[in-house]
Amino acid sequence: MSTSARVRADACPGVFATHDAADGPLARIRLPGGAITADQFRALADAADDLGDGALHLTSRGNVQLRGVTRPGLAGRLTAAGLLPSPSHERVRNILASPLSDTAQKLASALDDALCAVPELAELPGRFLFALDGGRGDVAGEGADVCWRDGAVLLAGEDTGLRVTAEHAVETLLSVARAFLRLRGTAWRISELADTTPLIERIPGETAEPRRFEVNPGLPIGPIGDATGIAPVFGRLTSAQARKIAKAGNAVVTPWRSILVLGPLEADPGLITDPDAPSLGISACVGQPGCAKSLADVRADAALVGRTPRVHFAGCERRCGKPAREHVDVLATEDGYLVDGVYVPVGELARTLAEKGTQ
Repeated sequence: MSTSARVRADACPGVFATHDAADGPLARIRLPGGAITADQFRALADAADDLGDGALHLTSRGNVQLRGVTRPGLAGRLTAAGLLPSPSHERVRNILASPLSDTAQKLASALDDALCAVPELAELPGRFLFALDGGRGDVAGEGADVCWRDGAVLLAGEDTGLRVTAEHAVETLLSVARAFLRLRGTAWRISELADTTPLIERIPGETAEPRRFEVNPGLPIGPIGDATGIAPVFGRLTSAQARKIAKAGNAVVTPWRSILVLGPLEADPGLITDPDAPSLGISACVGQPGCAKSLADVRADAALVGRTPRVHFAGCERRCGKPAREHVDVLATEDGYLVDGVYVPVGELARTLAEKGTQ
């Protein structure tokens, strides 16, 4: 049934199976729904200082990575902080949830508990992604394998026509995951299946004509009621910045490398709170020297660029961390960049991208 044959095992990093990057082992900590308490933020800041490179790196799935983890003890710290409730399931706790929806956030917590309680689901590929969208269309456009969008069930971003209430959302998403395990062959993602109908055919619910939903990705930056939407530059938080956020209270890490801080936040120049800040439209992989495959220090080059349309800088053709939504593709070469496939010298990047923004 799979439309592509995977010839290697899924090597998606976690806490126990880290990735050997150029700057040392990389550990990925899953935050289902992005929810993180103040105490957990402090625990991650301490782990980054004591075991890693002193920073927390946000991912495009609303998770946190620690880089350069060369000293032991991370799993014990995470367990004590409540960030590793099921070692067997730690790589499959991939759950997005609308940060501004109480319903989606509560369902994400319930889904995480239910997922970890099913032993067979520990066998899901580490790239399989759940999403719970409260109706804004924010996380529904982030490439989830199965998404509940305020009643609608989407597979690989496409509406199936199946409608289930919030009361049945968790069991529906888990039913899809179980069916995927039975049918996947060598596939890692639902989008790789030739036919997705068997994934939902036994799930009770109402049916409707499938429709194309609008998407509205992103977290508003700046004040949001009593909370604040912030964006760390390139999604990198120093341990000191993480402690400032913890001092403000609990938070939600989003798949747009931003954070919803649920309390009064102390000002910091590295935490963007201005919705008009030019750098908000720019993302980048880690680049050199952190990645041996990168052909350039993409973050240093990206920092020299002013206001642009949405842009992602990538150091190699893997394009790690690229946004799910439409963006300008900036790919490093040996002596410059390909901007949407057209060669541009480093010195011409700012002008070229500024022109892109006026087209």
